[in-house]
Amino acid sequence: MDSSTNSLDDVSADSSAEFPDRVSMMEVRLQAQEDEITLLKSSLADALRRIRIHDQLLPLLKQQLIAVNPGASRMLNQVSCSDGCTSSRKLSSSSAVDGIRHPATRVRRNSEKLGNPERQRKRLDKKAASSANLLTRSPSLENRAKELVASAGSPGSRRGTYSQGQSIKMFIRGRPITMYVPSNIQNYEDLKMEPPSERLDLDWVYGYRGRDCRANLYFLPTGEAVYFIACVIVLYHINNRTQRHYRKHTDCVRCLTLHPDKVRVASGQTAGVDKDGKPLQPCVHIWDSTTLVTLQQIGLGAFQRGVGSVAFSFADSGAFLCVIDDSNEHMLSVWDCTKGTKHAEIKSTNEAVFAVEFNPSDSTNIITCGKSHVYFWTLNGGQFTKKQGIFGKYKKPKFIQCFVFSLTGDVLTGDSEGNILTWGKSAADVKTLGKGAKETFQIMRQTRAHEGSVFTLWTLHGGGLLSGGGKDRKIIRWSADLAPERECEIPEKYGAVRTIADVDEEELLVGTTRNAILRGTFSDGFVAIVQGHVDEMWGLATHPSQNIFFTCGHDRQVCLWNTEEHKLDWCITLEEYGLCADFCPSGSVVSVGLSTGRWMVLDLLTREVVSESTDGNEQLSVMRYSPDGSFLAVGSHDNFIYIYNVTESGRRYIRFGKCNGHSSFITHLDWSKDGKYIMSNSGDYEILYWDIAAGCKLLRNRYESKDREWASYTCVLGFHVMGVWLEGSDGTDINALCRSHDERMVAVADDFCKVHLFQYPCPKPKAPSHKYEGHGSHVTNVCFTHSDSHLLSMGGKDTCILQWKVFGAGDSRERLASASVSSTSTSSPEPVTS
Repeated sequence: MDSSTNSLDDVSADSSAEFPDRVSMMEVRLQAQEDEITLLKSSLADALRRIRIHDQLLPLLKQQLIAVNPGASRMLNQVSCSDGCTSSRKLSSSSAVDGIRHPATRVRRNSEKLGNPERQRKRLDKKAASSANLLTRSPSLENRAKELVASAGSPGSRRGTYSQGQSIKMFIRGRPITMYVPSNIQNYEDLKMEPPSERLDLDWVYGYRGRDCRANLYFLPTGEAVYFIACVIVLYHINNRTQRHYRKHTDCVRCLTLHPDKVRVASGQTAGVDKDGKPLQPCVHIWDSTTLVTLQQIGLGAFQRGVGSVAFSFADSGAFLCVIDDSNEHMLSVWDCTKGTKHAEIKSTNEAVFAVEFNPSDSTNIITCGKSHVYFWTLNGGQFTKKQGIFGKYKKPKFIQCFVFSLTGDVLTGDSEGNILTWGKSAADVKTLGKGAKETFQIMRQTRAHEGSVFTLWTLHGGGLLSGGGKDRKIIRWSADLAPERECEIPEKYGAVRTIADVDEEELLVGTTRNAILRGTFSDGFVAIVQGHVDEMWGLATHPSQNIFFTCGHDRQVCLWNTEEHKLDWCITLEEYGLCADFCPSGSVVSVGLSTGRWMVLDLLTREVVSESTDGNEQLSVMRYSPDGSFLAVGSHDNFIYIYNVTESGRRYIRFGKCNGHSSFITHLDWSKDGKYIMSNSGDYEILYWDIAAGCKLLRNRYESKDREWASYTCVLGFHVMGVWLEGSDGTDINALCRSHDERMVAVADDFCKVHLFQYPCPKPKAPSHKYEGHGSHVTNVCFTHSDSHLLSMGGKDTCILQWKVFGAGDSRERLASASVSSTSTSSPEPVTS
């Protein structure tokens, strides 16, 4: 058992917020500071370059004016001395100041954006930032220089060739990015930007949040398992293998509970922040699981940071809802489900709270548990009184992980020591609390149950009990008097038992700490029906001809998924984590770039490594095959692009050359359709072009690449996708984009949990788009399937993969009809057009 699994036994489900990995945080901060220094150097170099070009051009301009009008010499001298040099240096220093001012801007923006703790590490780990994003139309400085040089060398052609074209400048954090208008666009100003006729519908959700949440899996009478990941609550029919989705939450769902009628569901979310860094208001939704209609919105604006636990009352048929929020005091509140009004509220504890429940036979009695405590609450006349559970002669555990009520009215708690404690009722302490005191609970019995934590307890209809263990990964069935009857152990690759739900008296559903849901029995064992990644994901690639896709992430897992059968085909674990991937055009192998500069090629059928190499010692950010599969480009954080000759259908690789010219780490790259050229982006917002056939030569004249056609378009900076950047965006707000194979639309993954669908090309600012919600973290990547029938998007820290079905304009009627019939997937909201 590795250390990560052991930590799950000792730390609560909220440990990611309570006990951050300080060493890792400091490393991330240090890396971010190093990257800031790199960007500042780049800005300074850009300012010095401008000054140098100006100083070179000034004498040339002076000679030209004298040649044309000798009388202008005196005027030119006055201008150059009194205004020219000064204004030039003002302009250059202005750019430099923008770059120097940037870190403070970045800190301020990040302090706003980091309202959601789940995004903190990601925002610190981003490799660049910016201030404003201003778009203006002007000829580039390089063009002016080339025009003057051309006219000086050839007096007969005064204007030169470069003055014929238009260029667009886009400024990110004070750095100009020049993009040339293609020849087929005669009048840039007259271009009309419209949203694409295509739209997206959520088709499937891959993954489950069991790593740091609890009590989030229930079985409905409809035959559906209900659980959540990211902002989506999934209703998965375990026999029909179809999904429906409740999508009214605006940020990550944190808790879930089922009403006594087995139809209504209550779910709570984190607060999060909007794109401007303003905190959003968390709330609890009560909704109908058959119609997906929201019945009540509880406590909008009443909870701080988020909702950690929810529970319905049972004695009065679910008339009340109990809520624990994520504030420092973990406020305990009771709400009227029908009216949506608050009935009572009190500060519970400064320690983490893991669970809350009403006594099933008495709605005035509520129990909470968490770090080092069990509290018994009594609600009378809108006022709470609290009694703390006393452990007495029994060792006080670090965490009380869970509890249930037995049929006899006793309370059974599971703790981090592996014990089940039975708390029985005792006579009222009249001497201490007065005549109105009610009976209390004390420990009657201790039962040794598991090695490591007892993460979950579940009562069966006949009075029996199920318990799920952490370190031992066991599920044990107990009799009513806590005698062990049966047990089994789930496979190690699925992690520890997080929660249990019974389908019937024999069949069980098990949620695990490695984000899997298992189905099975004690006799036949358990198989996974839902699987997912367990840490941040970045690598995504779709097969060139089959309905499969490939993912990799920080959990060191590389996974192959099937989009038709909605399942995981296979998964293997590497020694290092993967950050990027691409399929060879032959379709038989996939290359994976790792965090250490190493990359490998896997055979899809045998899953064996058929080739392996290392380029530099920094992480790789992009792998991209040429259209015919004869070359592989490997983009690294060491600022180089490594080019390999590919033979034997992607099984043999020989180093061809190296592209050297970027001043920051490589972020994105694309091949031209003829396989001879590469366009690349870097962390300091450069757009460079390379002639690979000529020996990986940097093309100094970027104007000549304006009409080149690209086999793919994933570069986030370029003329054809300039409109995807919103006004005021910084350079890290867009993580990835992908053009469809039919070149009609482009999908964008942004930093604010959104997936956008734009028309392609979209070269003008403020281009309209359709935007879609569902992710609860920064969206790290998007990719269309080979036929453009689906789009795949992956979240970073939410470990969620969303599969979207692409509908054309003519399919809208069919889409509405299929949704009303409840076919493969039914979702609650409609997309919003911005």
